Amino acid sequence: MIVPINIKTGTLIQSEIPNQQDIIVGIDLGTTNSLIAYINPQDNLPTIITDEEGNNGLVPSILHFTDNSNWIVGNDARPYLISHPQTTLYSIKRLMGKSYRDIAEHNQLFSYQIIDDDTERLVKIRVNNRFYTPIELSALLLKALKERAETTLQTTISKAVITVPAYFNDAQRQATRDAGKLAGLDVLRIINEPTAAALAYGIGTASDTNTSETIAVYDLGGGTFDVSILRIEEGVFEVLATNGDTFLGGDDIDRAIVQYWITQCPDLGINKSMYRELRLRAEQAKKYVSDNHSTYSHVTQIFEFGTAIILALNPDELRQILLPFIERTLTCCRQALSDAQLTTTEVDKVIMVGGATRTPLIRQKVSELFGKPVYNELNPDEVVALGAAVQADILAGNQRDMLLLDITPLSLGIETMGGLMDVIVPRNSKIPIRAARQYTTQRDGQSGINIAIYQGERDLVKDNRCLGEFVLRGIPAMPAGLPKVEISFTIDADGITRVRATELRSGVAQQIEVKPQYGLSEEEMSQMLLESVRHAQTDRDTRALQEAINEANTLADTADHFIVRHADMLSTDEINLTRDHIAALRQSLSSNDKDLIHTYIETLNTHTRPFAERVMDAAVAMAMKGKQALSNDILE
Repeated sequence: MIVPINIKTGTLIQSEIPNQQDIIVGIDLGTTNSLIAYINPQDNLPTIITDEEGNNGLVPSILHFTDNSNWIVGNDARPYLISHPQTTLYSIKRLMGKSYRDIAEHNQLFSYQIIDDDTERLVKIRVNNRFYTPIELSALLLKALKERAETTLQTTISKAVITVPAYFNDAQRQATRDAGKLAGLDVLRIINEPTAAALAYGIGTASDTNTSETIAVYDLGGGTFDVSILRIEEGVFEVLATNGDTFLGGDDIDRAIVQYWITQCPDLGINKSMYRELRLRAEQAKKYVSDNHSTYSHVTQIFEFGTAIILALNPDELRQILLPFIERTLTCCRQALSDAQLTTTEVDKVIMVGGATRTPLIRQKVSELFGKPVYNELNPDEVVALGAAVQADILAGNQRDMLLLDITPLSLGIETMGGLMDVIVPRNSKIPIRAARQYTTQRDGQSGINIAIYQGERDLVKDNRCLGEFVLRGIPAMPAGLPKVEISFTIDADGITRVRATELRSGVAQQIEVKPQYGLSEEEMSQMLLESVRHAQTDRDTRALQEAINEANTLADTADHFIVRHADMLSTDEINLTRDHIAALRQSLSSNDKDLIHTYIETLNTHTRPFAERVMDAAVAMAMKGKQALSNDILE
């Protein structure tokens, strides 16, 4: 269950249900725009919190950093997309829980610098001379939303429900939760966006729990598309299937319009700044034609030499541009239905989410596919945030007929290198549950791994509670990084946790049974939650520094081994300079400056990358030569 605490005073609220005066907000942390909502006590309806003028609830998910590393967010940051693209960040949600390899083929979509360290580690973004993670950047967006709510409602906001796409994996969900904690929010629940959309329409709420329905949620936003098939029975939401494209949205339609204009004026070259200006014009054109069903026309002089041209788009042209994108989304819908083993006739309702679904042609085609009118009465930009507010109201105890499944009171995880807590089962996870993650060895020939199990919300295990530990022995001797050790947590309906470690290559396994609460009182759990919020920033800084140190040590050791193994392929100057870079990196560790360490990491990576490519090319050539020799032997 959720243990309610007063974040400001640190005292336990005696009821198991949070004080109904304690506002819990719902947040839609979006790729393009973000919103925050709450249940208005005057009419008990979900309400979007707008700006100070009461005009707009949308907060563009854009951050701009000034020269002194101060930051501005939302509409105030938007103009800098053109004037300062290197220090203006957008589409951060696409980077959550991702490594560089995950987004490498889409890197051209980002105008800012994403560090390519050729590893599976989470991406880092360089702005001026500082390095940020997507978690830290998302925390700044969440902090802005929190401040907006506090200004409007004139109260401290400390608890929230945050939505994520249904396809988000554990790493992405944990990253979102960490961003909330870093923003000073106690994240009571991470819920799927399609579930939130259904709740906004009253589907599955207390007044609608006696029905069993299957719904499809079609979500086409600015940067991503996904479709989810949900079954709702007695107030319980089950995701049957989800499909989509994390790089398909309204932004891609805008780029297609720009490309169409460019083909109309093939003799006029454009630079990046001009292209970004055209993107803004394309977005205007798309909205104008969709809303007015008439031709958009604009005279612009953004091209070189002051040449004036007319940017025009009529309904037929927009239709031809849209159709390929719509068909891609419909293909995803068909696949999701197939995965759920359903036909369109078995879907009771279709809900439209995302600003791009305002386009009449999109609604028409989706309606034709499913053979029924779509639900689009609510603002598609706001529906997810409104649903998050409904979920928040449920957690506040104001809808007591809703079924709330048992959940884990505190996060569970293990100790990793540098004394860090690696969460495997986030707090508030529904039980029963099984979650697993893979790890590897740190040293060549390592035959055993000590697995220490912890409970708590802090980033360092020394600040959490140790539940037990055991040793996985008998791992066959292999080079560091080669063994694959899966550590799984299984929690049954009684709250009993079994932790199992298995070396997947050899099958060697060991397990332990622990009780998650392990004697903790409600007051102790409340205090642990309070401490995690109070120390979120310092914990995050400590974790970021330790992760940088871990990465630096690993890279320095790898570079040392590389020189020894491939000295015959390197010149004396190359070897000496590489060793100088390694020494500088190791020396930077004493600075306790995360950004400085990352700077030296990037320098060493950049310096050694050509050597690695040279060795790889030589290995490929040798392999091809051997293959050719074998072929000749066969022919003879």
